[in-house]
Amino acid sequence: MGLWDLFVTASLPVLNVLLVTAVGSISATSRVAILGEIARKNLNNVVFYVFNPALNAVNLAQTITLERMLLLWFMPVNLFLNFVIGSALAWAIIHIFQAPARIRAVIFASCSAGNVGNLLLILVPAMCKEKGSPFGDPDICSKFGLSFASLSLAIGTILQWSYVFNIVRVTSSHAQDKTSATDSVSKVTSAQETISLLPEDYKDVMTSTRGCSTSAYPFNNAPLLPSKTEDFTTTTKVLLSSSKMSRIWRIFCGVIDLKKLFAPATVGVIIGFMIGVIPQLKKAMIGEAAPLRAIQESAMLLGNGTIPSLMLIMGGNLVKGMNSSGVKVSIIIGIIIIRYLALPLVGIGIVKGAIHLGMVHPDPLYRFILLLQYAVPPAMNITSMIQMFEAGEGELSVIFLWSYVVASAALTMWSTLFLWLVS
Repeated sequence: MGLWDLFVTASLPVLNVLLVTAVGSISATSRVAILGEIARKNLNNVVFYVFNPALNAVNLAQTITLERMLLLWFMPVNLFLNFVIGSALAWAIIHIFQAPARIRAVIFASCSAGNVGNLLLILVPAMCKEKGSPFGDPDICSKFGLSFASLSLAIGTILQWSYVFNIVRVTSSHAQDKTSATDSVSKVTSAQETISLLPEDYKDVMTSTRGCSTSAYPFNNAPLLPSKTEDFTTTTKVLLSSSKMSRIWRIFCGVIDLKKLFAPATVGVIIGFMIGVIPQLKKAMIGEAAPLRAIQESAMLLGNGTIPSLMLIMGGNLVKGMNSSGVKVSIIIGIIIIRYLALPLVGIGIVKGAIHLGMVHPDPLYRFILLLQYAVPPAMNITSMIQMFEAGEGELSVIFLWSYVVASAALTMWSTLFLWLVS
């Protein structure tokens, strides 16, 4: 394929995304007022709880096998390196430009967490349908591309609500009168609620243990006094041990938000894995001759609503950045350089090195997705994290606006190069 053909193949899916996103933005303006804040929140609830899990489950169930799972082991490593390198570059931006303490959490989150799920679900199937695509049959490409993107979404969700969440928590705690991280999390429950990309009950669980009840801990029902037949010393040791374990449980729940870690999208991926790797379930539910194929077809109908809904929501949320408070131009430029220049270059080195060492199997679509994970704009999920800690919601809206505006050109350029590298 020539360079121009690759450019056309890469640019048309991005153009499709821009057009539908523009419809969402226009619909969310005050003059049109079709996709206002309440409408976006309700539509997002449907996507979050119904469409996205169905899409993840059915695509993974159709394509995943135990052997393929073993071949995809490098994707979690790739995403983890992506997040760690992004946070390290964010630290450099903060110190170079002397960023105010109130927006440091925003900078860390924007640089470390990329949109490695929803955006891939939109872009990859569109690229598969292009005539000049190097990925072979469009139907097979779309099926496997959606399964790879679903896996990327699940891993990205886990990293966002474990690694990035704790960076935001610690950074925001230093900006709030040097209070401890635990106290900072405890104060979140009284914060003013604003519109986020996650449903309402996924932002109201922020307590010091964030959904982890100590009453659910198994050692809490240990007897307080020894019975006549028990040795007092032994019982005392058991009680001390259970007390230590209970404290460890509370600390763990204060660090890892379990409810968000197992979001509906992640649960959908787990269900898809179970169906895909268990031959009896796959034979019963997947395929034209499957006796329970109605379940698969119903899930596919629901999952087809994910992509257009996500684009409309994304366009509507970007309107908020037009009316939000300002942020230093140098900081915005620094974040854009990290997301669209530094990380893609580093990603090429990492993926090429892994290919040279034989750590990545020779599937051009899989390699393309590994590369594309380094060139995406910030993840939408970080909106919820920033709002939880009141760590610069207005500044984040401005950063999102400019990041996604630049993404239209950056994704086209990098997608063209990545297609050339894997073809």
